[in-house]
Amino acid sequence: MKKFFILALGVIALTACNSNKEGDVPENTAATEVNPAGLKIAYVEVDSLMSQYQFCKDHNLLLNQKGENAQKTLAEKQRTLQNHANALQKKYESNGFTTRDELERAQNALAREQQDLAELEQRLMNELGNEQAQLTLEMRDSIQAFLKTYNKGKKFDYILSRSGDNILLANPKYDITKEVVAGLNKRYKAKPEVKKATTDKTTEEKNK
Repeated sequence: MKKFFILALGVIALTACNSNKEGDVPENTAATEVNPAGLKIAYVEVDSLMSQYQFCKDHNLLLNQKGENAQKTLAEKQRTLQNHANALQKKYESNGFTTRDELERAQNALAREQQDLAELEQRLMNELGNEQAQLTLEMRDSIQAFLKTYNKGKKFDYILSRSGDNILLANPKYDITKEVVAGLNKRYKAKPEVKKATTDKTTEEKNK
């Protein structure tokens, strides 16, 4: 099981919502200029968004903590299983089993314990994977909802995501990342369990 989990954003590409209603967004910048083709296009740096959007930071922390707890649980179960296996081997080598049937029962019990551990590991991984997928959807929904409101004033034809080399060259004046991050963070309201996790983590780090 991996030690940490990172929310995946994917591609944001929105056709403009041409509405005269103004949203709670910053004033227009150079990115509102119309290019020679007659289209208004802007882009968002995905890496910066992921590292600065508080939703991403909070939920990555939450997933990391759950992943670490799952690892601890599995490690404890693994140690218990190993101890049982060592005890069985030692008893076998010292002729501690009086009958073949007794030995087989002990071996079957150990096999069931091993199977239970494998099933627990798979269940924990599935739970973390499902939660990560759900949080990714929530994040995408929050970003797209904000951009629809944001774009009522900006009226871009396209807002693209820039991640890695999916856009090979881009004019920085069309970069609206800072505006988008600021707007998203202004709207973001952390859930109670997320607030508790971040508070506990801060307290833990202070006490180190």
